[in-house]
Amino acid sequence: MPKAAVFLIGGVEELEAVTIIDVLRRGSVLTDTVSLEPTLEIKTKHAISIQADLLLADFQPEQYDVLIIPGGTLAYLDHKEFLDLVAARAKAGQKLAAICAAPVVLGRLGLLKGRRAVCFPGLENELTGAVLQDNPPKVVTDGPFTTSRGPATALPFALELLGIIADAEVAAKTARDMLY
Repeated sequence: MPKAAVFLIGGVEELEAVTIIDVLRRGSVLTDTVSLEPTLEIKTKHAISIQADLLLADFQPEQYDVLIIPGGTLAYLDHKEFLDLVAARAKAGQKLAAICAAPVVLGRLGLLKGRRAVCFPGLENELTGAVLQDNPPKVVTDGPFTTSRGPATALPFALELLGIIADAEVAAKTARDMLY
C-alpha cells in the first residue's frame, strides 16, 4: 500500500494541509503527518491546532513513497534538518510535492532547475532555474516533482498526487465520490 508524509510547521496553510491528508486517506494512501516543531501540536496560519502523527526525529523517510510540503509559510526554509532531508530524498529520486509558498523550498535547494513548476503568485523568482509556466495551470508534475499554486488549487493538487501515488482510477473514483 502506498505511503505519504505531509510535513507541518507553524503557520502552515490549513486548507492545503488538511485537503491533502483527507484526499490521500480517502484514496487508501497511508498518510502520516510529520511535525517540524518540537511538539506534535501545530498552530496553522489561521490559528487552528492540528495534531501531527510524528515528530521529525521519529520520521523514517525510506518508508514513504512521497514527501509533501503544504504552503502558507516560508518557515520551512529556517529548518536545516528538514532542508537536508528534502535534498537527500531528491538525490535518492523520491517524489516530492509542494504547494503555494512551499515550492520555494525546492527552488532554493536548486531541485527545480530545468523543471516545469508553479507556486503562489509573486514567489516565482524564488524557484531557481525552474521553467515557469505561462498562464499557469493549477498543478504541474515534472519528473519526481509536483507543484501547485495555493489554497484554491489544493483539491486538484491532492487528486493529482493520489493519481501518482495510487493510480488514475483511484483518483478519479475519489474525485467522483467527493462530487468534484
